[in-house]
Order: sequence, then structure tokens, then C-alpha cells
Amino acid sequence: MRIALLLALLFTAPLAALAYDANGVALGASERDVKEAFPSAHCQPLEWKSAAAERRCDDARIAFAGVRARITFYLKGDAVQAFDVRFDPDERERVVRFLKSRYGEPMSDRIETFSREGKPERRMYKVRWESGRDKALLSVQLDRRRAQLEVSRGDFEQEIYKVR
Repeated sequence: MRIALLLALLFTAPLAALAYDANGVALGASERDVKEAFPSAHCQPLEWKSAAAERRCDDARIAFAGVRARITFYLKGDAVQAFDVRFDPDERERVVRFLKSRYGEPMSDRIETFSREGKPERRMYKVRWESGRDKALLSVQLDRRRAQLEVSRGDFEQEIYKVR
């Protein structure tokens, strides 16, 4: 019996480490879990109809990876379907180190350059993780004051802003 329990723990531990989370609140967590981890989060119905989510919880005063940040959780059926964390781009290296230690080695880690006729080039640093239907993307616009980690399940990104 002890051997079976030990084997079960060994095989489930790596799966838990692969869960994309923010301060312990992973995809699939409940709204109660969000409120316990982020007591000052304000939760409310989504302002528009979407197949991706029904509610959102926002908190403007969190620490993530040791840096000040803002977070929004998106829930459907009392389960977190996605969250995004916004932080100061000057903290990029610190956040990336933390995410690599937490989420593992990324699928990609690169700087992309975008150009459009008549517009200056834009450079964006992107780091991407994927595990099954779950994905995480850290993006930092290098020429602007914007850095964001977006974590989602399934086709959330395509569905969230489709107005129903």
C-alpha cells in the first residue's frame, strides 16, 4: 500500500508542477480560491456575453514573482479559464526567471520585430509555454511601457472578445 501511494505521489507531482498559476491560483480554480489568494480582488459579471467567460476578478495591488503587478482572472462555470498579469517591463528578467523556475523551460524565447509601411519598427520580447490545452505567453513591448503574462485554457483567446 505504501509503495502504491508513493508511486501515485511521484507521478502526480510533475503534473502539479506543470500547472500554470498565479500565486497558487491555477487554471481550473474556483472564484473562492481567487478570493482567498487575493482578498482585495473585485469580482463581477463580465460586461459582455462571451462563450469564454462569465465573470472576471480584478486586483490592482498584487505581488507576482516579487514585483508589483495587476491581475485579472476570467471564470466560466466557477472555474478559472484564463488570467493575465500586467507588470513594469523593467522587471522582465526577474519575472522570466521566476516563470522558468515555475513553468519549466519555454517552447520559445525570442525577440520579434514587426514593421508596417510608414510606421516605425516595433520590437517585442515573447516567451511561450504550452502544456496540452493550456498555454502561457509573456510579452513585453520593448519600446513601450507594457509587459503582460497571459495564461489560458483551450481557445479562450479567440472566444473572449467574440460578442454573443
